[in-house]
Amino acid sequence: MDRVNQKGLRIWIIVLIAFSVWSSSCAREGRLWSQSKALTAASVPVKKPMGHGGRSMLNSATFNVLDYGAKGDGHADDTKAFEAAWAAACKVEASTLVVPSGSVFLVKPVSFAGPSCEPNIVFQLDGKIIAPTSSQSWGSGLLQWLEFTKLQGITIKGKGIIDGQGSVWWVDSGKMPSTKPTALRFYGSKGVTVSGITIQNSPQTHLKFDSCTSVQVYNVHVSSPGDSRNTDGIHLQNSQDVVIYSTNLACGDDCVSIQTGCSNVYIHNVNCGPGHGISIGGLGKDNTKACVSNVTVRDVTMTDTLTGVRIKTWQGGSGSVQGIKFSNIQVSKVETPIMIDQFYCGESKCPNKTSAVAVSDIDYVNVRGSFTVKPVHFACSDSMPCTGVSLATIQLEAAAQETHSSDPDPFCWKAYGELKTTTVPPIGCLQTAKTSTTGHSKLESC
Repeated sequence: MDRVNQKGLRIWIIVLIAFSVWSSSCAREGRLWSQSKALTAASVPVKKPMGHGGRSMLNSATFNVLDYGAKGDGHADDTKAFEAAWAAACKVEASTLVVPSGSVFLVKPVSFAGPSCEPNIVFQLDGKIIAPTSSQSWGSGLLQWLEFTKLQGITIKGKGIIDGQGSVWWVDSGKMPSTKPTALRFYGSKGVTVSGITIQNSPQTHLKFDSCTSVQVYNVHVSSPGDSRNTDGIHLQNSQDVVIYSTNLACGDDCVSIQTGCSNVYIHNVNCGPGHGISIGGLGKDNTKACVSNVTVRDVTMTDTLTGVRIKTWQGGSGSVQGIKFSNIQVSKVETPIMIDQFYCGESKCPNKTSAVAVSDIDYVNVRGSFTVKPVHFACSDSMPCTGVSLATIQLEAAAQETHSSDPDPFCWKAYGELKTTTVPPIGCLQTAKTSTTGHSKLESC
């Protein structure tokens, strides 16, 4: 090979080596640049989305009423802000509407309504909501103040307060409408949860569930004076699969009222008092048909209440109450701890009628404590006697120096059943019967 060709070959070898080294260096730098870019992106904090009004939201599905114009000073009308926040939350599944702590919100009657809302909305109540006390806010009268209707999966939770400011309604001054509102009502909803909150001083019922299914109430506090008329704690109507537990109820009427159309109700670990006890009814008013079944009340404490566990029906009704169990009921200074009253009359005078809501399959187990009027009162219908009433481990004694009855013995009329243990006092008035009665054959199916 001549000298020129050798020189050209050496030049090409040098060029190839240089290109190889340059390519390797570029690849290495590219990898380092990619890694650096990834680290930089990860280390830069992502800016949280801003809510309406510029406040940073916990996440894009959180809607704070302050961001929608609420003042939270207890004087300005915050109703429109609540409605706007709800309208936004309603469009997002599993969203949260926030009522923040540290503020008091004046809200007029309002309905948080579906059915077009997405499911599983949370109403996070940590502040305080108060009702207006001027008659202008109520028109001629409304049945509820705060209403949640036709929703799928609705939860109200938190440490906040709903205050009905009901004292202006409890006195008949003529300044407020005659129709008194329920403080918090759920209607036509499924998967309802209420937990943690306090509901106080309602003009009438504090918490109502109407035509709802799959309801849970726990760690709830209800509070109003014992002399505030018709202020039931929790009212159930046409609702199924309800659980109420770990709750304190103080009011001027029934701590829990279970009305027609209710079944599969489980109440446990509840404190009741003052109030009228836990009641099924009144049922059958104005000759109506009423049906209640499969109710369990257990591990409940009653203090200074009108009754303990009670079933009450109006004369003239039809239908049935059946499959009821009351167990582990502790009473203290309760007027009448155990009561069935098929002659209930919430008015000044009620006419005698033949038909009645049938009462059967009622169990009382381990009811203990003190009474002030009568330990047991079974007043059943002549035409539709109570049947299948069983009692076990009943120990009720007159409260020292506080008995207000000249006849503190148990009372029974047309009540049939079985004493499974000895009782204190002896309940000798309960009659035994092998079958129900001929009257029960007339019972309409529920």
